[in-house]
Amino acid sequence: MQRREFITLIGGAAVAWPLAVRAQQPALLRVGATSVQPRTEPIHAAFEQRMAELGYDKNRFVFEFIQAPNIEGYAAAFRELAARNVDIILSSGPEANLKAAIAAAGTRPIVLIAIDFDPFTSGYVKSLARPGGNITGIFLEQLQLSVKRLEFLRDASPKLSGATVFWDQVSADQWKALERGAAGMSGLHVSGIQFQNRPFDYERALAEAKPEDRGALIVLASPNFALDRARLPEFALRHRMISMFYNRQYVDNGGLLSYGVSFTDMYRRAAYFVDRVAKGAKPSDLPIEGPTKFELVINLKTAKALGITMPPGLLNAADEVIE
Repeated sequence: MQRREFITLIGGAAVAWPLAVRAQQPALLRVGATSVQPRTEPIHAAFEQRMAELGYDKNRFVFEFIQAPNIEGYAAAFRELAARNVDIILSSGPEANLKAAIAAAGTRPIVLIAIDFDPFTSGYVKSLARPGGNITGIFLEQLQLSVKRLEFLRDASPKLSGATVFWDQVSADQWKALERGAAGMSGLHVSGIQFQNRPFDYERALAEAKPEDRGALIVLASPNFALDRARLPEFALRHRMISMFYNRQYVDNGGLLSYGVSFTDMYRRAAYFVDRVAKGAKPSDLPIEGPTKFELVINLKTAKALGITMPPGLLNAADEVIE
């Protein structure tokens, strides 16, 4: 079945919410999710904490979570969650997660946390204001952010002429956007290195980059790279590379720069949608939101270790400076 036909089929299905969700307030709400990142990650803890704040204690709420071994494992995980009769599915991360969720959900509501794709332009919802069907939630458009990260990296090093970019299948569109952005910046070129199968060999990848591009590293947004958010900053520092990441956790671990949103805030906001649906709201009537707060974080300890001085203008623009 072609993707467009598949999406049309899902969007045209009759919406008949499970009894547990149609009820005024279910006695026990079961929410199912899967990710390549473990349940102990701060993002999942933030979601559960916010659910508790909304009144869903352990007697009223079960978070059915299955860690997938890889992105290809999403489908089996969601089928298992459907077999457990969860009331609402939480789909987070790349488009592959939502595809797998749709295939398994049936008529169950899906609360979306889309990290690197637009559910409207991709055809999963009728509009952001009125999604239709059984999907609502939050989405983060990474493509424009990818170019902005490149600009900030050059602000940190005005003489920068090249950078190495790590990307994978999930972040392929981000890489294309960044490559186009670099083409429009005079005197700047990038070497894109694609990763396919974990565990990733970063040493081999760097050896494939052009020598003139090995002074800077940009890591694009992907759950695969998130698993190495401690390893990648150490790798960049060891190779004396200035580095730019999509999430501040990398900077907390020694990366030089990050620009993006708080993922924990997005997961906390997802709890709002789960609560609304559990209380009887239809996903089709709940507008899909985008984050409004973006943060630039700089690690001055790393800058000092690299022997570079951050420009005052960039420091003033930063939302947080780690000293």
